[in-house]
Amino acid sequence: MSESSTTFFVGEFTHALDPKGRLTIPSKWRIPGGENTYLALPNPGGYITVYPPKMVGRLEEKVAEASFSDVRAQALLMELFSKAHSFGCDKQGRINLNDKLLEHAGIQGKAVLVGNFSAFAIWSEDRYAKRESADQRNIFDAMRELGL
Repeated sequence: MSESSTTFFVGEFTHALDPKGRLTIPSKWRIPGGENTYLALPNPGGYITVYPPKMVGRLEEKVAEASFSDVRAQALLMELFSKAHSFGCDKQGRINLNDKLLEHAGIQGKAVLVGNFSAFAIWSEDRYAKRESADQRNIFDAMRELGL
């Protein structure tokens, strides 16, 4: 699958971290590339958001809009990207997330990877279960809110 082909992230997968702290990405979510194929950022909701190259390109455009003379914007970008991590998959489809991201998301043993169509989220199994039970919204109501 090349970067120009359509890649989207759907579904939900639970995977354990291996003894070296690596996490397996579902095979249909893997994008060939080097070390900087994906970009992971801490999400304010207590999980990790992972962006593929196409979304990183869009993010790059937004970041470029911040004025170099805007001290606050530059400080915010530095704070955000100091916690970010870029990575690619090894031959077995495993990734290594940095300790800052794992700590932010509370991931220790198992993680839940959740598709969000254009990106995906990595949750701790416990936090994701709590979120699911707290959000009993009807899927059709959610679709209507999103205009789908």
